[in-house]
Amino acid sequence: MLEVKGVFKTFNPGTINEKRALNGINLTLNEGDFVTVIGGNGAGKSTLLNMVAGVYPVDCGTIKIDGIDVTRLAEYKRAKYLGRVFQDPMNGTAANMQIDENLALANRRGTFRSLKPGITKKERESYKELLKTLDLGLETRLTSKVGLLSGGQRQALTLLMATLKKPKLLLLDEHTAALDPKTAAKVLEITEDIVSKNNLTTIMITHNMTDAIKTGNRLIMMNNGRIVFDVSGEEKKNLTTADLLQKFKMSTGHELDNDRMFLSE
Repeated sequence: MLEVKGVFKTFNPGTINEKRALNGINLTLNEGDFVTVIGGNGAGKSTLLNMVAGVYPVDCGTIKIDGIDVTRLAEYKRAKYLGRVFQDPMNGTAANMQIDENLALANRRGTFRSLKPGITKKERESYKELLKTLDLGLETRLTSKVGLLSGGQRQALTLLMATLKKPKLLLLDEHTAALDPKTAAKVLEITEDIVSKNNLTTIMITHNMTDAIKTGNRLIMMNNGRIVFDVSGEEKKNLTTADLLQKFKMSTGHELDNDRMFLSE
């Protein structure tokens, strides 16, 4: 479903601020893979997602989604293949629009827009049923403005919107990092449920090593723009945070220095 081959990316080349963000990344995801990505600050995690999404052009290498070469496609053109949820709950939804209006926008993504009534009665009923699966009481608040929702409610709604049209690839960029622990756990639970029910191919960046281990079927660790550790199946299930720290040291020759990751164990 995703093939990243030989991708390099350097920001501000030839200047004092030059930064090699990706250093020959090779990554293949099969359909239904749920991959968690961890690594220290500046490891290249978010850059990898941004490259897949088309936010930045590659310096060299190729990116294919479901066999389609999207390497040179603009961000808006490859958006039809992707669903994305960002770290900030304020992104991904329109704050001044109602819950049902946000869902309708997501539902009409990539389709012809006409002058017919905005949302039909049938659609509203389907949105209610969809919102019930979140178990957050949002099905009774269809006409509430999204800006009035809590961060967790908003992220859960964003997840629904990002997956409503079943994307070929779901990108989650630390989507629980800005939430309190209880809310983050609930949003992660909703994430796993949606991914499982729809068999979505997913990449989830997280700073939480425990979540990285228990979530999904595969884990990769990045450092200095490279993948330094890649584990799946039973081996992943049996990992501990101590194992991950040791693997990082063995792969890079130094200790992991990231307060956020230690605090989230």
